[in-house]
Amino acid sequence: MVKKILLPVLLCALAAAQPSGNYADARRAYQSTQYEQAVQLLQGQKDIDSLLLLGQSWFMLGEFKKASEVFEKAVNLSPDSSQLHLWLGRAYGRRAETSSPFFAPRYASKARQQFETAVQLDPHNILAMNDLFEYYMEAPGFLGGGKDKAQALAQRIAGLDPAEGHYAQARLDEDRKQFGAAEEQLRRAVEAAPSQVGRVLDLARFLAKHGRHQESEAAFQRAAEIAPGNPKVLFERAATYIETRRNIDEAKVLLKKYLQSSLTPDDPSREEAQKLLRQAGS
Repeated sequence: MVKKILLPVLLCALAAAQPSGNYADARRAYQSTQYEQAVQLLQGQKDIDSLLLLGQSWFMLGEFKKASEVFEKAVNLSPDSSQLHLWLGRAYGRRAETSSPFFAPRYASKARQQFETAVQLDPHNILAMNDLFEYYMEAPGFLGGGKDKAQALAQRIAGLDPAEGHYAQARLDEDRKQFGAAEEQLRRAVEAAPSQVGRVLDLARFLAKHGRHQESEAAFQRAAEIAPGNPKVLFERAATYIETRRNIDEAKVLLKKYLQSSLTPDDPSREEAQKLLRQAGS
């Protein structure tokens, strides 16, 4: 009798753990930023991998409520998944940013709770630690933020990823207006991970922000040499020009080239690039 009861339960559990037949196609669509297509392929699927991908697709489409609802379902099925808690936290974070002042604090607190859970479940989840660090940096104390918490987490991040730890410390130093120390940390991040183009872009943006345009240009050129044709270099250079109100015509050219590039979910969205183009006067 026990076996007859357990067998259906085990079969249901196995079904929930197996990706659907459409998963591979949906994954390819997601990786090529065809998020609408991924959603269509994943509708009605109930396995963990499909739910994660569906939630990510809704998130990338800016449908943060739908994303959080899907991630909630996935977390209920797999409560020990650090990755699922991270993405649920991200969805709540964006809901906080886009909600009315009445609802925003509640969603922000939920985001923090999910980030903290993700880190507790996997102390090596560097992405979760980075998101939690940013929350601590930006959120007020009554919502669980705090620079002291950020400082402690920066030290933990440094133990896992020295370059990322230097970047976190640079964020703290810049917040304290210790700009020389911040620059030193950014340069140490580049030294710790010389092949990571993002580290050089961090330094280039910092230098431009502080009016050191010639040095910034040299850093952008170095980034382009490290990763020829990388769309992020185009976007960040254009964004920096627009933010510092210089080389606007070149920024437009870079953004148009960016919009024609093959993008991935790790790249800034086309909507962000189009928004920058509008700011530049196109």
